[in-house]
Amino acid sequence: MTTETTGTAEPIAFKAEVRQLLDILAHSLYTERDVFLRELISNASDAIRRFQFELLTNQDVLDPEAELAIRVAVDRDARTITIQDSGIGMTREEAVENLGTIAQSGARAFLKRASENKATTTEIIGQFGVGFYSVFMVADRVTVHTRSFHPAAEPIIWEATGGDTYTIVPGDRTERGTTITLHLKQDAEEFANTWRIEQIIKKHSNFVAYPIYMDERRINEDQALWRQTPRTVEADTYTAFYRQLTLDSDEPLLHLHISTDAPVDLHAILFVPARRERGLIERRIEGTIKLYSRKVLIQEDTKDLLPNFLRFVEGVVDSEDIPLNVSREVAQNSPVMQRIRKSLSGRMLREISELAEKDTEKYARFWREFGVFFKEGMATDYEHRDDLLKLLRFHSTHSNEEHALTALAEYKSRMIDGQNEIYYVMANDLEAARRSPHLDPLQARGLEVLLLTDMVDVIMLTGLRDYEGHQLRNIDDASLELPGEAPENEYGDLTEEEFGALTKRISDVLGERVKAVRASKVLRGNPVRLVSEEGTAGREMQRIEQLLGREVRMSPRILELNRTHPIIINLARRVQASADDPIVGAIAEQLYDNALLLEGLHTNPSGMVARLQMLLEAASRPNG
Repeated sequence: MTTETTGTAEPIAFKAEVRQLLDILAHSLYTERDVFLRELISNASDAIRRFQFELLTNQDVLDPEAELAIRVAVDRDARTITIQDSGIGMTREEAVENLGTIAQSGARAFLKRASENKATTTEIIGQFGVGFYSVFMVADRVTVHTRSFHPAAEPIIWEATGGDTYTIVPGDRTERGTTITLHLKQDAEEFANTWRIEQIIKKHSNFVAYPIYMDERRINEDQALWRQTPRTVEADTYTAFYRQLTLDSDEPLLHLHISTDAPVDLHAILFVPARRERGLIERRIEGTIKLYSRKVLIQEDTKDLLPNFLRFVEGVVDSEDIPLNVSREVAQNSPVMQRIRKSLSGRMLREISELAEKDTEKYARFWREFGVFFKEGMATDYEHRDDLLKLLRFHSTHSNEEHALTALAEYKSRMIDGQNEIYYVMANDLEAARRSPHLDPLQARGLEVLLLTDMVDVIMLTGLRDYEGHQLRNIDDASLELPGEAPENEYGDLTEEEFGALTKRISDVLGERVKAVRASKVLRGNPVRLVSEEGTAGREMQRIEQLLGREVRMSPRILELNRTHPIIINLARRVQASADDPIVGAIAEQLYDNALLLEGLHTNPSGMVARLQMLLEAASRPNG
């Protein structure tokens, strides 16, 4: 069978839009030129599918027993690529209509996008019905030898060189279908390589519904894994697919396989990785979701299929209802894409909720890796707030075990009589939170406190003000009123004169860094604490500034002293002995810095080193 033009042919002019389009494709600076093969194979697949539909109502067709398949061949010496299908084929009139013109609205839209340079080749080729013309990015001559499925139809050869005209002459093809031969440009010689073409097919068209052969060898998968019935797929198969998809050597923490045709045709496999950072080659924390249409890859990384707080999810999504090419704008605004997003989000959240209910240990592993995303979602995604509330987990004073986590519902169930608020304390790490002096009065009353140690907790709190009517309350508030009873806090044996002299001395040392220095009514095991006046939001803003890496200016707070603590008593006695004792000033500075450290607000801990060495030297002196 030949695909060369036979006889003399009168040139036929392309429509104006096509000529402009061909000029753009032939002379553009697009780099993703391998998209041409995806488009041609997609067209071949569609041609076979159309023939199958025709067979449902019409048995009078050419070659009814011919295998429904696509064949690709490369001739390195001739620098050609041939794509052959056994699909519906074309008559002369259909070739003129399909290859010589484009719907004007589609052409204009394509040309506008291309001229504005707002999209890559992958995003716009095919989107406006111009996929076939992508061949002119790599070919300087294209020959289409086709014969319609109608038994009486004559074969024709359509040929173009990317100029203003094309030709159509009679052909000698005997079988139904279409053969497209690309004569590659010199700068596209890289595609005259069998291995390269096979890799492109595996990347973009590996799961096309029909066999794709090269050298009589099938090179695409028999059936896409996500198109199979979930109950027939073994667990090891999912793991192998995940590793191939992500290059992650670990097993995924969980997977979700969706196969449904209502309310939208949807086939998907989504994975939650075992770790936030994964991948052998590229260390990354965000997942990649590949988007397929009819098993043809149309987007390598689709960002709009899940809410942002699920951006760690890996997987593939396929739908018959998605057009073969979807731009970012379409993905955001298409009703079909919105239904897919809603379905995927709902199913993934249900899967994670089931994990939280049925396997607390495994969910704790999940939370350690990805809880930060959910905390962020509390502040940024109101649509899913109720789902996220149920999934939030925290360390708390209820358990000292490092991996023990509590849900807000569990916290609520343990609230004591008269408790109307949910208490939390903020610190840089879990150990610092457990040592927080703010815990003293709550522990004395048996009140549970959530321990917030992530910088993102500050952002989370902007969207988490209450839970089922119970306000969240930072226990560093100076005006905190607590339920329950605690033993009276004795003021010790310091006189008012001694304590007054000490508070004045410390005030003089710390200056504008503190708003006041006073006795604490609640401290027991800690010497000092820093508290904020009611209504002060500056402390949360300071943490946000730290999170953004900006210079933080500390707002003055109230320094409370525990009159019964040995350090405070000893300091007061030293002030009585010598009002200007430098050790008193150094210890006052250190106590203030310690309080900042425990709350995670100290901006320069290394500045304490010289002072600590001085205090150590003083403490190490004999009889010092």
